[in-house]
Amino acid sequence: MIGRLRGAVAEVGEEEALIDVMGVGYVVRCGSRTLQRLPALGEEALLHIESQWSESAGLRLYGFGTREDRKAFVLLQAIQGVGPKAAMAVLDVLSPAELASAVAREDKAAVGRASGVGPKLALRIVTELKDKPITDGPVLMTAPGAVATAPAKPAPTGDAVAALMGLGVAEVNARRVVEAAAAKLGDEATVQALIKAGLQELGR
Repeated sequence: MIGRLRGAVAEVGEEEALIDVMGVGYVVRCGSRTLQRLPALGEEALLHIESQWSESAGLRLYGFGTREDRKAFVLLQAIQGVGPKAAMAVLDVLSPAELASAVAREDKAAVGRASGVGPKLALRIVTELKDKPITDGPVLMTAPGAVATAPAKPAPTGDAVAALMGLGVAEVNARRVVEAAAAKLGDEATVQALIKAGLQELGR
């Protein structure tokens, strides 16, 4: 099975990337957070791969920017009702460290922010990941209901994503263009500036 790919970024879509490894193009399914962090087209990327095989779909490659992302993806899929799509969705809204913190706080609402993850499934994820080694780093243990102190995305970014979703833009697309705008404009960018840049990107 393929465990890692290093090659040039040939194409980037909404849910996958094409990585050219010595002339062979590998289609790798990635979450929006991973896709956003890929280098520019033609530049070299390193992806940690989880290979999965099924009779209906054949071989599918799921790519991640870090080993911890891949590890969390595998742990999530070990939970009943969590398939690759749901696991990717969770990791789009929570990094492994943030997921570990949410599990420690029993914060099912944080996990439930993921697309396609309802309250019951969020509760199952929080319950079954308890005491699982999601991340190699320290996990902040706070009381349930306490305010999370784990790293979070700046509020303007979240507000801009919410605004675009209010205009009918799919969450994965809204998050992609807003994060791209934030990377270009910097941490001091206003909500209005992020929305404007995001709409311009969507209009291309």
